[in-house]
Amino acid sequence: MTAPSLLAALAPRRIVVFRALQLGDMLCAVPALRALRAAAPDAHIALIGLPWAHAFVERYASLIDELILFPGAVGFPEQAESNDGLPAFFARMRNRRFDLAIQLHGSGGVANDLLHRLGARADAGFVQPDEAPREGCFIDWPDALTEPERYLALMSALGAQAHDRRLTIPLTEVDLDEYTALCAYHGIEDERLVLVHPGSQLSSRRWPAERFAAVADHLAADGWQIAITGTAAEAPLTCSVLGAMSAPALHLAGATSLGGLAALVAHARLVICNDTGISHIAAAMATGSVVIACGSDTRRWAPLDHARHRVLADYPACRPCMFRDCPYGHPCALNISVERVVETAREQLARAPGAQPGAPGSLHQETVSLSYEDLHHAA
Repeated sequence: MTAPSLLAALAPRRIVVFRALQLGDMLCAVPALRALRAAAPDAHIALIGLPWAHAFVERYASLIDELILFPGAVGFPEQAESNDGLPAFFARMRNRRFDLAIQLHGSGGVANDLLHRLGARADAGFVQPDEAPREGCFIDWPDALTEPERYLALMSALGAQAHDRRLTIPLTEVDLDEYTALCAYHGIEDERLVLVHPGSQLSSRRWPAERFAAVADHLAADGWQIAITGTAAEAPLTCSVLGAMSAPALHLAGATSLGGLAALVAHARLVICNDTGISHIAAAMATGSVVIACGSDTRRWAPLDHARHRVLADYPACRPCMFRDCPYGHPCALNISVERVVETAREQLARAPGAQPGAPGSLHQETVSLSYEDLHHAA
């Protein structure tokens, strides 16, 4: 007789998931969270995450019931590395008396140590090759799998089978209204819209800004409307791209919420970006992309649809990179040429549904009520 799965045996009513990471990381966990919710439809599921994840939990309210802010710890570089907040945090978590704690943060080690101190009835997660066995449902870190499939493997071990493996971002009426307002203000023409996103959290993951500018100029000359996207904090970087361009472009850095950005990506013909969160948004919205992957582990992070999403990468001996700033002259970035990105972008645009370029170098095909300053580098 087959033994029941941990989920079946435990029948948890209170589940906590530890994944205190950024947008792209969280999107890759959506299929696993979907499987968990299907297997435990009545459980209260809390996410231990970063402050920005309030927006994530609000958007995925059908999967996650609550965000618990992670105070940070040594060994977790996503925020200030300090253990000062951990004693009070662990005390609060133990008082919650969770039935099941799931470590979806990474390969194991210190993340498992942290998980155990939450005081749940049972733990689940991954263990590294040299890590001692853990009590609960722990599987070997599946290094050969893509990021979404890794977390689905753990769900399967727990007894939560996946019936939908897609990355998805549900759009709301508020998102679509935001997109409509953005179109009206900036004169967006979605049939020829190409998004250029030069940012990434780590400088070692960024292709040079002047190369993004050169690609944007080539595509603008082909008749595509160029929009530079990014967060408000990335405005110096996005402005440097605009400043290096000869053609006019829309400047949308800091102009959208997460949902507004997802709606913008959904209506664009192509996204050109580093291997960062927006590449996963493009995958979720089924919008074609060209991803210049500097330093990252492409086997782990590349979108699953290799035709719709073209990943361009070079593989020096130092890859995958563990550095915030490259100490070796950044060969994995510099070995990806502007010409290669332009050629790949043109191939993607040639097969993009509904794509229709306009006049060469034109920002707007139709008359819009924008000032001269808005029209030139779209401030």
